[in-house]
Amino acid sequence: MALAQRPPPGVWRRLSQWREDRKLRLLDISANLWHEALGDWSVYRRYSESERNWLRETALRLLLRKHLVGVGGVEISDVMRLRIAGMAAVPVLGLGLEWYDGWQTLILYDGPFVADHSWQDEFGIVHQETSARSGEAWQRGPVVLSLQDVLAAGRHQGYNVVIHELAHTLDMRSASANGAPPLHADMDAAAWKCDLSAAWNDLAHRAELGQRLPIDSYALEDPAEFFAVLSETFFESPRSLQSAWPAVYGHLVAFYRQNPLELT
Repeated sequence: MALAQRPPPGVWRRLSQWREDRKLRLLDISANLWHEALGDWSVYRRYSESERNWLRETALRLLLRKHLVGVGGVEISDVMRLRIAGMAAVPVLGLGLEWYDGWQTLILYDGPFVADHSWQDEFGIVHQETSARSGEAWQRGPVVLSLQDVLAAGRHQGYNVVIHELAHTLDMRSASANGAPPLHADMDAAAWKCDLSAAWNDLAHRAELGQRLPIDSYALEDPAEFFAVLSETFFESPRSLQSAWPAVYGHLVAFYRQNPLELT
């Protein structure tokens, strides 16, 4: 008896897309609920009506594909679920939701969560560190967020823990988080490295002199945090970033395929 042949991959993709489209049509998300979730966010208000509709669809598809889980007594309301999904959708609005394929679960803690990390120094000594964090992302997931920091996202200049941690997942698409996400074919990797390195050195110099910084000083932790902080500032406070380092801003425009300053 002949074995049945498996359908080609394209058939499975079309079937999966059909199922997702059907689920999307069945979602009962009122305009009022959506507005309550994101209507006060300046980044959302920056988009045109058609772009807001695309953002809404992208956010809802993200909710269909990912698992949002509350731990430590956290119950995720519909408004909070939509707010997180809407913020998470912004970085991939010009890239495509498949850029988030590497992870499946987002965990929401009540307050900062405690993370244990170990590392080995150049002498072979293993160190253990325990710290309270607002968010964290691993290469294959999950993405972990603090509820209180999510509530603060978009309410302070340049700060958005959702975009920050999701930027880490983009950074990790080619390797571990190192501040060098996979660039598009039309981008110059050498120029990216040169201009971001110059900005890093400039930020360190300003911090050493005690000057006012264009982005959060947490960016100086390592190149991965530098890229994540640049990303949240790019969307939340684009003018300050463009004013400080126009070349870096231009690279992020090319990478994210969005220009927030053209929307303001």
